[in-house]
Amino acid sequence: MRVLVTAASRHESTQEIAEAIAATLADRGIEAAAVPVEQVATLDGFDAVVLGSAVYMGRWLGEARRFAQLHASALCRLPVWLFSSGPVGPADHPVPPGTPADVPVLTRLTQASGHRTFAGRLDLRRLHFTERTLARTIHAPEGDSRDWGAIEDFAGEVADALLGEHAMPDLSVAPDGGALACGHSVQ
Repeated sequence: MRVLVTAASRHESTQEIAEAIAATLADRGIEAAAVPVEQVATLDGFDAVVLGSAVYMGRWLGEARRFAQLHASALCRLPVWLFSSGPVGPADHPVPPGTPADVPVLTRLTQASGHRTFAGRLDLRRLHFTERTLARTIHAPEGDSRDWGAIEDFAGEVADALLGEHAMPDLSVAPDGGALACGHSVQ
């Protein structure tokens, strides 16, 4: 089994999360490749996908949204999980709060099995002038708020689902003999 872990990342923080997810999958015996979303041309050769994006202004980056749209027919036939990275600050009071606006649509588009939002990192020195101004305007706390334990737990859940799926019968055919939408078998 080979898993693509890909993410759109503006300042490397989200890509580092993708790399941590891939490392955890590898530790569990699953071949995983962490590749920036803009470097992925095809999903050929992959048996599952973990797709993520940095979140700015409550939305996924355009590169990740375009990736999901471009590869929608392939993604909905594979086990897919989504993750977002962006809120900063304490877990009980993240800035910005809530689920990114794109996630419900992307979940339906890709037939994703789940989504998780992880806190991000805010290093004002890495930001462009406009981004720094916005961060200061909304009083976003600077620092690394990523919870590596939560990221590892999510990757472990993905691994458990994938390893469990390997032992399950083919669920791409509905009980009445018709094909399920996109043949997606992981719930």
